[in-house]
Amino acid sequence: MSPRNGSIATAMTVKTAFAAAAFAALVAASPAQAHFQLLYTPQVNLAKPGEVPLKMVFWHPMENGHVMDMGEPEAFFLVFKGERQDLSEALTPITFKGAQNEAKAYSASVPVKRNGDYILALVPAPYYEESEDIFIQQLTKSYLNKGGIPTGWSEPVGLATEIVPLNKPTNLIAGSSFSGVLLSEGEPVPGAEIEVEYMAAEPDMEADTAGAATVSPMPGGAIVAVTDANGVFTFGIPKAGFWGFAALGSGPMNEHEGKELSQDAVIWVRAHDLK
Repeated sequence: MSPRNGSIATAMTVKTAFAAAAFAALVAASPAQAHFQLLYTPQVNLAKPGEVPLKMVFWHPMENGHVMDMGEPEAFFLVFKGERQDLSEALTPITFKGAQNEAKAYSASVPVKRNGDYILALVPAPYYEESEDIFIQQLTKSYLNKGGIPTGWSEPVGLATEIVPLNKPTNLIAGSSFSGVLLSEGEPVPGAEIEVEYMAAEPDMEADTAGAATVSPMPGGAIVAVTDANGVFTFGIPKAGFWGFAALGSGPMNEHEGKELSQDAVIWVRAHDLK
């Protein structure tokens, strides 16, 4: 059995049953630090039109830990009012420096003009984790809103696996809760474990470096929630900032280049303090 940071979903989609052997090969064996793909910009609620800078880093953001090299992404796009815009030409390779090391990452600039919700989606290249002898591919979504006008934040974007928010993802209130539904090939996934990560160290957008971690990792390994019979999970948001949720192994693909693949669904949301 190959170990995996965190816990792999042990669920089955309503549409397609995952092979038991594939899941057994991906079950977590240790409470190691969690890999999380970032799709980050510091300001997600926008009042004016303009170009929004983004950083795409494969990292351990809660503890400002190890940074992993990203290969060229397979897809990068936004969805606005149901229309998909390819952003792959906007990708620029960078080197991102964390507290422990530096690694290949990407930046981009996204045009935001009209009021409404902008759903950003990244399909990174599979990452080979040598210590575990598996590939990891985290299909990641984050959100922008301009003008406070809701226009589709609760809609799926057609990724192989994704988490669809059931609360507006750009203005959650610290002390409230966030719910999402996990989909694989468009169908809910019951009984899946969802890893939860706080972005304790946020990227410096100018220097391409990590800031200092503002909280310590939780004892006892990964923070998890579990989807119900309808694929829905809920997590209480204790602190303002960026929160990530990852369903490990929820995607339909479980092999890449002859090795095991953990195809994960990741979503980032933003919580605020009431003032």
